[in-house]
Parts: sequence; C-alpha cells; structure tokens
Amino acid sequence: MARPKRTHRKKAGSAPGTVVFVGDQKTEKSSTSALQYGPDLLLEGDVTAGTLSVSRQEMKNVAWLDVVGVHDTGLLESIGNHFSIHPLTLEDIANTGQRPKVEEFETYLYMVLKMMDYDVVERKIQSEQVSLVLGPDFLITFQEKPGDVFEPVRERIRRGKGKIRGRGADYLAYALLDTIVDHYYTILERIGDDIETLEEELIANESNKTTLNDVHRLRREVLFLRREIWPLREMVSKLGKGDFELIQPSTHLFLTDVHDHVIQILDTIESYRDMLASLLDLYLSTISNRMNEVMKVLTMIATIFIPITFVAGLYGMNFEHMPELHWRWGYLGVWGIFVFIAVAMVLYFKKKRWI
Repeated sequence: MARPKRTHRKKAGSAPGTVVFVGDQKTEKSSTSALQYGPDLLLEGDVTAGTLSVSRQEMKNVAWLDVVGVHDTGLLESIGNHFSIHPLTLEDIANTGQRPKVEEFETYLYMVLKMMDYDVVERKIQSEQVSLVLGPDFLITFQEKPGDVFEPVRERIRRGKGKIRGRGADYLAYALLDTIVDHYYTILERIGDDIETLEEELIANESNKTTLNDVHRLRREVLFLRREIWPLREMVSKLGKGDFELIQPSTHLFLTDVHDHVIQILDTIESYRDMLASLLDLYLSTISNRMNEVMKVLTMIATIFIPITFVAGLYGMNFEHMPELHWRWGYLGVWGIFVFIAVAMVLYFKKKRWI
C-alpha cells in the first residue's frame, strides 16, 4: 500500500519564517510537559500556555520541555518567543517533511530526525518527525503525536540512574538521540523476521501472489527506512566532531558511539536490500521451475493423445458396429463425460497449485 500523500502545502510566495503546518495532522489536541532536574532536583508536570511566560532565570539546572502537536502553530510561536527561537526554525518544526539535519544558531542548536515504529498488524513502518532545540540549560522536543520511545530516559531521570542527572542539556539530547537510534534496531529485527518467513515460504514452494506482494512491500519499507536514516549519519557525525560550543567535550565520545550505531544500521539495511532482491530472484526462479513442471506434465499428456487423435482423425468414428450410436441418452452422456473431464482436470490443476 502506497504511503498517503501530504495534503498540506506552504503557500507559494510566503515570507521566510512563516509558520505554516505542512504534513498530516496526527493528533487533535496539542500538549506540553516539562521536566526540570539536577543532582538534587526533580520537578515534573504539564505546562499550559499561561505558564510559558515564566522567566528563564527561574529554571534550575536542566529543563526539558516536551511539545506534542506541531500542527498548533500558535503554540509554536509562543514557545519560540519565550525561548528566542528563530522563525526559520519554527517553520522547519512545523514542516514535517524535513530530512535529518543539525543547524547552529546564536543561542541554540536545532536538530531534526525521524522517530519510527513498526506496525506488526499492517506490517508497515510508522514515522514521525522529532525536532530538538538545544540551549545552554534547556532542551525542547517537538513531536507530531503522543507516544514516543523516550520513556526509558524519563525513568532514568526520575530514578537518578546513570549519568544523566549530573550532566547538562547536551547529554540529555544525546540520550534522546541514542534512544531513537536504538529503536531502529527493533524495527530491523521485525523486518528481518518477516524476511525469514518469506524465505521459508519460498524454499518450501508455498509462495503465491501474496508472497510476491509481501516481498515488494518489504522492499518499499526498507527503501523508506534507508531514505529516512541515511542523512542521520552526517548529522550525528557533525555533532561528535566538536564543532558546536553547546556540545561539551565529554559528550563527543557518546555521540561517536551513536554514529557507529547509525553506520551499523545502514549496513544492515543494505544487507536486507540485497536479501530482498535475492528473494525476488528466488521467487521468479520458483515460478519458472513450477511452470516447467506444468509444461512437462502437459507435454506428456499431449504426447500420449497425439497418436490417438491422429488415428481417430484418420478413420473417424463411422464404424458400423457402434452401440453408443443407438443409445437414447448417448448424446447427453457424451456431454456429461466432457464436463466431468473438464472439472476433474481443473481440480487436479488446483491440487497441484498450477492455477
């Protein structure tokens, strides 16, 4: 099944920085939650539009603001005004067709990538855009819909496990990036299971048109996955090279590890592409071999009946002593034999899965 086309487009000729939602709206209501933490501090709760006017000086240690529903352009502009986010960044946040990238502004870093999950029912990758705005003491995440893969990070913050409570906002950004990338492995595992199932069907000669459709569907999903992840390699590489002041040197090594994971994921995707191409060749070979078997049987039948047909055609059926010629139901009986032979052959062909 083809992916739905985006129905919203930015109007041609709009001024740069015009915040217009572009994409498919995935939630009816937007929401905002905040989490502030430090070695000895943890504050968590929902944020309303009225509390966004709180002074930046009142934030303690690291503040994580999670915004769900980028279709709400009014909310985006309000957050942008409060945190001095450039209108071009807000425009990119509202446009859900961005490729993974990182951009440096005067007071913050803007990162965007895809958070994905695999729908086991529809056997399809579900993707949404996640934008991160990293400041000296804050991180803002923008999501398209509720539900994410960040819950393990939230639990680590709540329980004070690991290094995250003692590090800055850049380490929090790394933790979220790492969680998103690690979840790609889960998607690859499920796609790998589907590929193994298809391979077993092909080897067991149990393939049919559904199998071919599944192979093409998986190829589309793998190509989609590659297209969404490929630019992430360059983005994470830039973050780990130390080109950005907001990324502390102690975080560079962790980002390098994320870069290695992205490379491994891309290698696995390339392997899956080759495997699916091989499965397609195997399917075509199986169909060709099956057709050869069918043709061999039909050729044997035709070879047997060709001389019989020749004799019948040469002498005809005009012999004097033919009891069937005087039967009252002979004509209907012959038609019954015709129908019986036709039905029997169709059933035999279906049993052999020739048709």
